[in-house]
Amino acid sequence: MPMPMPCRLIFHATIVLLLLNTRCHTTEQQFMKWVDFVGSLNHSLFKTATNKASPYRTITVHKNPKYGDFTSIQDAIHSIPTINLLRVLIKVHAGIYTEKVTIPPLKSYITIEGGGADETIVQWGDTAATQPLGTYGSATFAVNSPFFIAKNITFKNTTPVPAAGAVGKQAVAFRISGDTAVLVGCKFVGAQDTLYDQVGRHYYKDCYMEGSVDFIFGNGLSLFENCDVHAIAPRVGAVTAQGRSSILESSGFSFVKCRVRGSGALYLGRAWGPFSRVVFSYTYMDNIIIPKGWYNWGDPSRQMTVFYGQYKCTGAGAKFAGRVAWSRELTDEEAKPFLSLNFIDGPEWITI
Repeated sequence: MPMPMPCRLIFHATIVLLLLNTRCHTTEQQFMKWVDFVGSLNHSLFKTATNKASPYRTITVHKNPKYGDFTSIQDAIHSIPTINLLRVLIKVHAGIYTEKVTIPPLKSYITIEGGGADETIVQWGDTAATQPLGTYGSATFAVNSPFFIAKNITFKNTTPVPAAGAVGKQAVAFRISGDTAVLVGCKFVGAQDTLYDQVGRHYYKDCYMEGSVDFIFGNGLSLFENCDVHAIAPRVGAVTAQGRSSILESSGFSFVKCRVRGSGALYLGRAWGPFSRVVFSYTYMDNIIIPKGWYNWGDPSRQMTVFYGQYKCTGAGAKFAGRVAWSRELTDEEAKPFLSLNFIDGPEWITI
């Protein structure tokens, strides 16, 4: 027999209260379980990865057809077999390459190497409003395959900083949707949504990221080491919008020995996903950081499930006093899994 309405209301209210009390009491345990988990080299979504370091073939791209195999990066990618199982190096000589580039899912083991991030630039100007696939399709350079490597090149979206409240102005410079990617000495230049770290394990070293709002975003499991994070927000902006949406996902962003500088008033992150996770360690933060540090995306319930932390950071913007109560200053034990390549299972697949 169905439960009478008043009884059902009382029953449901009791369950909600029990869940809230349980959540409050178990938040600390949940956090430490995840800390142990990410340090275990046992990420549930990924299998053991084996990289191929040495290229068996080199392709050159040059603005002058006399000096290269191709004059466009996309044409060079088209020349690679549809199913590629050997490392291919595409050397892109100095120049500005105004083109939209996509690497399809089965073309694995591609390395793109520029002649210097200030000398080799690939650029385009799409936005979410100009593409049927919206933000996803706006990327100047999109990688959908595993084992991608990029060195010493700039990925740029030329769309200017949008006005506050503008619609459809998300403009991705680089989207990585494949597992096991390494990016060294690269620049990612744009405004809103510059770097779409969508899914997979990724390692950024000695890179430069520039943007205004949510300019490092997505649901990747990614380590940023010794990177320059530069804000160009005219008013209020945010560095990260990490999109972890489920307690079962092992994604998160870790910034180690980075520098956060630039203009505007900046949040370290916004809770794009209800289980969003971001940690800054040994990072210099200029005085542009908003004292609260983090924003709940307008949803107070996310304060119970996100994990935002910092560890031994420096600079005027790194002061933990004033941070939201639902962020944390990590202990040595809590910070340890976020500080090394083990965070992304790096020893398995990083070979450079």
